[in-house]
Amino acid sequence: MNTHRIRVGIDVGGTFTDAVAVDATTLDLLGQVKIPTSHHHQDGVAHGIVEALDRLLTQTGHAPEDVAFLAHGTTQATNALLEGDVATVGLLGIGTGAGAAFTRRLASLAKLELSPGKRLPLTYTHIADPGDRAAVESAVDTAARGGAQVLVATQPFSVDRPEGEEAVREVAAERGLPMTAAHDITSLYGLHKRSRTAVVNAAILPKMFATADLVDASITKAGVTAPLMVMRCDGGVMSLDEMRRRPLLTVLSGPAAGVAGALMRERVSEGVFLETGGTSTDISVVRRGKVAVRHATLLGRSSYLSALDVRTVGVGGGSMIRIGGGKVTTVGPRSAHIAALPYACFASADDLAGARLATVSPLPEDAADHVVLDAAGGRYALTLTCAANALGRVPEGDFARAGREVARAALAPLAAALGTDVDTAATQVLDAAIAQVRAVVDAMIDDYRLDKDTVQLVGGGGGAAAVTPHLAATTGHEGRIAAHSEVISPIGVALALIREQVERIIPGAGQEDILAVRSEAERAVVAQGAVADAVEVEVTVDPQTSTVRAVATGATELRTQDRAHRADGAERLRLAAAGLKVPEDRVDLLAGTPAYTVYGTEVRRRLRRVRRPVRVVDADGVVRLHARDARVSTTTVAAAQGALAALVGEATAYGDGGVRAPALRLLIGSRIADLSGVLDPGALLALARTEMEGRPGDEPVVAIVEERS
Repeated sequence: MNTHRIRVGIDVGGTFTDAVAVDATTLDLLGQVKIPTSHHHQDGVAHGIVEALDRLLTQTGHAPEDVAFLAHGTTQATNALLEGDVATVGLLGIGTGAGAAFTRRLASLAKLELSPGKRLPLTYTHIADPGDRAAVESAVDTAARGGAQVLVATQPFSVDRPEGEEAVREVAAERGLPMTAAHDITSLYGLHKRSRTAVVNAAILPKMFATADLVDASITKAGVTAPLMVMRCDGGVMSLDEMRRRPLLTVLSGPAAGVAGALMRERVSEGVFLETGGTSTDISVVRRGKVAVRHATLLGRSSYLSALDVRTVGVGGGSMIRIGGGKVTTVGPRSAHIAALPYACFASADDLAGARLATVSPLPEDAADHVVLDAAGGRYALTLTCAANALGRVPEGDFARAGREVARAALAPLAAALGTDVDTAATQVLDAAIAQVRAVVDAMIDDYRLDKDTVQLVGGGGGAAAVTPHLAATTGHEGRIAAHSEVISPIGVALALIREQVERIIPGAGQEDILAVRSEAERAVVAQGAVADAVEVEVTVDPQTSTVRAVATGATELRTQDRAHRADGAERLRLAAAGLKVPEDRVDLLAGTPAYTVYGTEVRRRLRRVRRPVRVVDADGVVRLHARDARVSTTTVAAAQGALAALVGEATAYGDGGVRAPALRLLIGSRIADLSGVLDPGALLALARTEMEGRPGDEPVVAIVEERS
């Protein structure tokens, strides 16, 4: 019996449930299974989760008690909204006078369209005085008689004064009705958006409750003692109790699982992650070691749901080739899967005997310009994967690998129709497909101001080899396919950290306000099972909107560092030089801690000042931080207060836009404390002090300071 502890990630998709076991120490993939998702079982998807876990333990030789971490991602919430499988919501608006006018308008949320012709089922009841117990009881009972299966209480300014919504919650609990209070969803102002987000959350609450209870009971019965975690849409995981409170956070979590895998397994610090399936490619950004997140659009309206910024292009491994006027016009969005046709490159040479090119309409409403082959073995689709294999873009052992000679035979009729050779025809296909993907990638690089000199393109998903290698060759960016790309999503689930985000609108926020928001986020992840010593908190203060935001992440156990591979000084130097794009003899060793080594160089350009780019390399040989132009200084915890005050003072900018402290990052122990989101020098130094509390006075601290342009 294997005695190593494992982390288990399970990704519940619409068709299949994928599960992986990852060594908790080395993070090596130990096993993977794929089973059909059990939508129609009496226990629903919970049955498939337990079955996948059982097969995984058998395959890897582990016992249930060896599971140190167990998390699952699910499309259930997303599918419930798309399919209109939601509960009737009883919306209880609270307020008198002008406030009553605003809340009564919320009855219009009954017009929210879930799918064409199907609206969100909602009833509205008003409460003038939430302090009147009898009035609250009457409103709750009225909503229940109207068919409400779940309640939402909302009141203007409840983020500051939640007592009214809490009064409704008390009565709802007595009646056994699940409820969402609008202030639970967000602490940001905006009654209509806050209420709309709460209503959508409540609509999926009963269904998610039932699944959560079944999964929890099944996992416990199986003998797993590790607490069950659930994937969030922002790339982290949350406890089951937190999911019961805010199931909406699981919406759009599918793409988040893949980028979490790229972030944790591939250790991407600056780049674009492309998860390619058979039909489409989801594109997301990792900037300075963090996923890019924004408020999501739900049911066609903006919301307060913070989700991964993912942009989807209708190009995947199975995308069909389209021709016209003697050339390839485009690729996709229709795929071989939609047309119910096999890929030509996965046929045998005998099956392709006598192949003739034809064009079809995959669906009745489609143009008849999609290329297929009619051959001895039947009809086959010519796909993007066929072109990639014909050019040798798909590496040995890849999920999408096909015999190159068969792929070239499949492309030969297309090449003849285009009046060219196979290589040129395949290149035209890839160029047409990649142009669509590149437009989105370029836009995201610009939107997030990624360092174009260091951007990496990382491909995941079963169709990764059809997109990422050619995109890298076309753009000149470094590109690679993630290890075990076909299961990158469940790997991301297995490796994800507990995450919580706290937002407050605080005009003129002072040091105490900022530290209080930071502390609230830290406490939230610890309450969900994160080890306090492993928690990192990133704080951002937006002076234009007066928003203070703290994002806390933490592991459920202190991860040991006894990896099989440790990069020595020569390897770290080589990696830093590659990242800086200069010869090794031009790279300077600037600082170091037991966990990190800091390298830099100087870039001199005519008529411009000297720029000092910096790279931080960890003990595994991974570049964890990029700085385009930075100053690096080493101090100790005991001396840090004075040293940082001097550094920040020297680099703070004063102008018409106000005071702008530099972007500061600290290397302390195994953590990179990112304090770059704070512009006020006093608040910045207060946060830095918080990061060093309780640490030995002689512990080294490396400060990386970037002046703001």
